[in-house]
Amino acid sequence: MNAIPPVAIEPPLALLAELTHRCPLQCPYCANPVELERAAAELDTATWLRVLDEAAALGVLQVHFSGGEPTARKDLLDLVRHAASVGLYSNLITSGVMLDDASLGALADAGLDHVQLSFQDADAAQADRIGGYRNGHARKLVVSRQILAAGLPLTANFVVHRQNLDRLPEMLALGQEIGASRIEIAHVQYYGWGLVNRDALMPSRAQLEQANAAVAQARIDLRGRITVDYVVPDYYAARPKACMGGWAQRVINITPSGQALPCHAAETLPGFDFPSVRTTSLGAIWREDAGFARFRGTAWMPEPCQSCDQREIDWGGCRCQAFALTGDAGATDPACALSPDHFMMADAVAAANARAAEGPAPDLVYRRIRTASLVT
Repeated sequence: MNAIPPVAIEPPLALLAELTHRCPLQCPYCANPVELERAAAELDTATWLRVLDEAAALGVLQVHFSGGEPTARKDLLDLVRHAASVGLYSNLITSGVMLDDASLGALADAGLDHVQLSFQDADAAQADRIGGYRNGHARKLVVSRQILAAGLPLTANFVVHRQNLDRLPEMLALGQEIGASRIEIAHVQYYGWGLVNRDALMPSRAQLEQANAAVAQARIDLRGRITVDYVVPDYYAARPKACMGGWAQRVINITPSGQALPCHAAETLPGFDFPSVRTTSLGAIWREDAGFARFRGTAWMPEPCQSCDQREIDWGGCRCQAFALTGDAGATDPACALSPDHFMMADAVAAANARAAEGPAPDLVYRRIRTASLVT
């Protein structure tokens, strides 16, 4: 790799702590790697506690406990309590199906600040089909009430795609009904398992336009009461999004086994040897690791990014998506209309619209994990 001039390094805003890849759901758009890490490889409690200490010392303000399903870890309560003790704002990103009144009360007492609860649809039967978990939707509705009863703020997260996007108005209504203070509508991002199911999940342009209109109206109707976040699909964009706020600029990600990453999917990139928190401190990783520095800032950018007036807004887009589509992690993100590879996304969009006109979506390929891996 070519040497990249150093840039000013601010502390990360957030630590994404992927406690485990174990999960009772089988979502066909799972953002975790195609090759999952098993329970035996997970960091132990003592190491996670040290990482939280190092995060606070580094200047991190937030920790997002994620997975997989983070409630599969028996030490979650200890981790939440420790995060609170060192001054970190903690957010639990969960499917909710393993939570109940007692566990939520204990988490609230330990200092948990917020819960993000995922939903696969507003329709129960479709939600259970998409998530591959029987009666999961009904369980989530119960848990949403228990979250509020525990005094915790709630964000309702809906991942949308071809097979549920027509019910977006019902999802927005559901978010209001369960008392969410924030509703996130996030289109599937097509890497990891999402790329495996791209043909089955890519929405049509007509669906997207209807969704855009529904979100715009909801933002008007709910202004001052509920925040509505909306992540549009890159494949329909003219410019890329600033992935994770820019490579190694706002978030540091730790995998279940302890590998430190500048973004969630960076381990898919060849030629990198990202360090482990088992052997290297979080501060040293953030400030000194060559992999973290590789795409930080703008000096690494090719044209047309280098001379683009958006380069410090989108930071060149997503490196992992660039690699997944072009084979070059340093290429301009094909989501950008100025990219010489933008045709790849345009072709995928054209194919998605042709499939939508022809009939039903292809069958989903589910992410299945052996039940034994759910045992801690």
